[in-house]
Amino acid sequence: MATRTDTRSSAPHIADSHDLIRVHGARVNNLKDISVEIPKRRLTVFTGVSGSGKSSLVFGTIAAESQRMINETYSAFVQGFMPTLARPEVDVLEGLTTAIIVDQERMGSNPRSTVGTATDANAMLRILFSRLGQPHIGSPNAYSFNVPSVKASGAITVERGAGKTKTERATFTRLGGMCPRCEGMGAVTDFDLSALYDDGLSLNEGALTIPGYSMDGWYGRIYRGCGFFDPDKPIRKYTRKELHDLLYKEPTKIKVEGINLTYEGLIPKIQKSMLSKDVDALQPHIRAFVERAVTFSTCPECDGTRLGKEARSSKIKGKNIADVCSMQISDLAVWVRSLDEPSVAPLLTGLQHLLDSFAEIGLGYLSLDRPAGTLSGGEAQRTKMIRHLGSSLTDVTYVFDEPTIGLHPHDIARMNDLLLQLRDKGNTVLVVEHKPEAIAIADHVVDLGPRAGTEGGEVVFEGTVEGLRASGTLTGRHLDDRASVKPSVRTPSGVLEVRGAGTHNLQDVDVDIPLGVLVVLTGVAGSGKSSLIDGSVSGRDGVVSVDQGAIKGSRRSNPATYTGLLDPIRKAFAKTNGVKPALFSANSEGACPACNGAGVIYTDLGIMATVESTCEDCEGRRFQAEVLEYTFGGRSIADVLAMPVAEAEEFFGAGEARIPAAHKILQRLADVGLGYVTLGQPLTTLSGGERQRLKLATRMAEKGGVYVLDEPTTGLHLADVEQLLGLLDRLVDSGKSVIVIEHHQAVMAHADWIIDLGPGAGHDGGRIVFEGTPADLVTTRSTLTGEHLAAYVGARPGPSRTP
Repeated sequence: MATRTDTRSSAPHIADSHDLIRVHGARVNNLKDISVEIPKRRLTVFTGVSGSGKSSLVFGTIAAESQRMINETYSAFVQGFMPTLARPEVDVLEGLTTAIIVDQERMGSNPRSTVGTATDANAMLRILFSRLGQPHIGSPNAYSFNVPSVKASGAITVERGAGKTKTERATFTRLGGMCPRCEGMGAVTDFDLSALYDDGLSLNEGALTIPGYSMDGWYGRIYRGCGFFDPDKPIRKYTRKELHDLLYKEPTKIKVEGINLTYEGLIPKIQKSMLSKDVDALQPHIRAFVERAVTFSTCPECDGTRLGKEARSSKIKGKNIADVCSMQISDLAVWVRSLDEPSVAPLLTGLQHLLDSFAEIGLGYLSLDRPAGTLSGGEAQRTKMIRHLGSSLTDVTYVFDEPTIGLHPHDIARMNDLLLQLRDKGNTVLVVEHKPEAIAIADHVVDLGPRAGTEGGEVVFEGTVEGLRASGTLTGRHLDDRASVKPSVRTPSGVLEVRGAGTHNLQDVDVDIPLGVLVVLTGVAGSGKSSLIDGSVSGRDGVVSVDQGAIKGSRRSNPATYTGLLDPIRKAFAKTNGVKPALFSANSEGACPACNGAGVIYTDLGIMATVESTCEDCEGRRFQAEVLEYTFGGRSIADVLAMPVAEAEEFFGAGEARIPAAHKILQRLADVGLGYVTLGQPLTTLSGGERQRLKLATRMAEKGGVYVLDEPTTGLHLADVEQLLGLLDRLVDSGKSVIVIEHHQAVMAHADWIIDLGPGAGHDGGRIVFEGTPADLVTTRSTLTGEHLAAYVGARPGPSRTP
């Protein structure tokens, strides 16, 4: 019999000494050669104003290096298929463990992706139905709306021994779950042909009105050379066959000017290039065309379930897989528990755990058939968390980007428990966070600052939460801020009537939203706030909606190009110097020829990381030398793009360099607190909070009487929230109506009118549980929101922190 000796001794083992992640000399983005030591197997929260360098340290340095080193363990062949990651600018990184990043990126815009397909719940249900569904129709693929049914027939060769063969005819059938009418999309499309072309013109006269379809490029060559119709004949004179070939022809190989090409009708081409993506993810001009030209309606054959009739006919306990996927997840968990079938016991256990994780994380109100692209950033992040909750992995570094986004104060305590649960299993948990309730549970705090952008990038405090409170840093001073309820509120100038709202979980809601005041919509996550706004308010005339969607942008995009600020500046430069405006664009004629206006030269080293070096010709200024000789107000275009917003606002506001159009845009950027950002800073280097405010400044320019903001405090530090409240006040005082969907108690306390939805989430919500002033809500404490707002306002009475 084997004997077991006790290997433990009083002397510490050398392996136990590696209990810190050491970062020395980090210089990613705005970090100023900082050094920090982070304890392992503890929960560390990174705080600081938006743009202070938190994400640069946590995501851009620690997590990025961990991922890069893991990728390097694969063979060169495998690395060729992976994204190449450059080593972060840091002198020493020690004690790293495997990093798992749970960020706020939306879950992709593929219209075929649902909550069920993104979390493996659908895969488990398909196996369950393939085993227990009656009548039995086939394998799990028979229940998948992404798998089409296939039939094939032809000759096969059968070997008969001794070298003899016999040819037989065989038929092959594979049953898929896809509805053949809508191809698994749940909706069918009808095209308004008058939006595709002007039938009074010929193709050569520019009849096509589809974005990007010009007769000057390849499309012109294909349509002129295909021979299916006469490009000089007006479309209304086409024969039935010619019109069919123009609109519906299947992909056909043709030869034009000696080049092999594929011709395809307009409608299948549009379906592949534009309708295969989520409409909300399309570029604005293409989205406008799709909304004008295409009508989406529920598929009459599958009734929006995406499934073929065979998949809909197979049932367990009277429910088919479409019925099950449309149930609220908390109800589905109860249904799964009612199934008692020993033959699939391990599958049922796994499915129960997955569904319980949804409820545990506060997403029990979703359904599995909810399109993944419609989830908010916070919902998407929590959905990604689900796969880690039951994980057996330990000694892993979990990196979270503001996990409390989109959470009601009532739900934050639950999220805190989940983060502590991950830590208690022996993991290192790194959290970038602004909410005081989430900062409070930290074992260790790293505060970056003192300000944002070039004025940030330093570690201003390291230690405990109590130490942070006493530290005197910007975060420490604001940690115990408590907004007081306004003594008086504005009087509404009218009301916006909503009657019989029934979008998603709303239960025939009637509400009058006051106009001319600051209205805040509150309620737990999933109570129906966004449904009320999206379904009944956003589409109306004069309503400008600013959602949470992250702004996209390449390294070539910057605040000047994104806001449209560069247009009046380029025109002013061109007019003063008597040249073309295109010369003053780094993406056009004025670009440095060596780096094509990027300012850097990229050297591709195959499987090694691409090396980025400053362009020697333009020294990173992006323009040709002769363009930089042209000046306006004594500054070149490169000098202007290097200016911070505050300096540019002054420069273009008065004197010989005055440009009113540019000054107006710069004023809005300063209003949202981006005075420190330089005009030419690449969008890819802006933080989440900075991008949110950049979008807010851009959308504020749109003409409208009612502004709807969806969680504008996302990514904002406690100190930045004050500035946001000042901005909202200025909007209302200028005669606008502002409706804000928000969980931040400081914004609730500052409101003139609160509309609280609930009482719970999903089918337990969808009703108005309170309408009135914040003071009334605090006094009555009649709802969850009321209790939390009263606790927040009364926790530490003092002077109001709001402007």
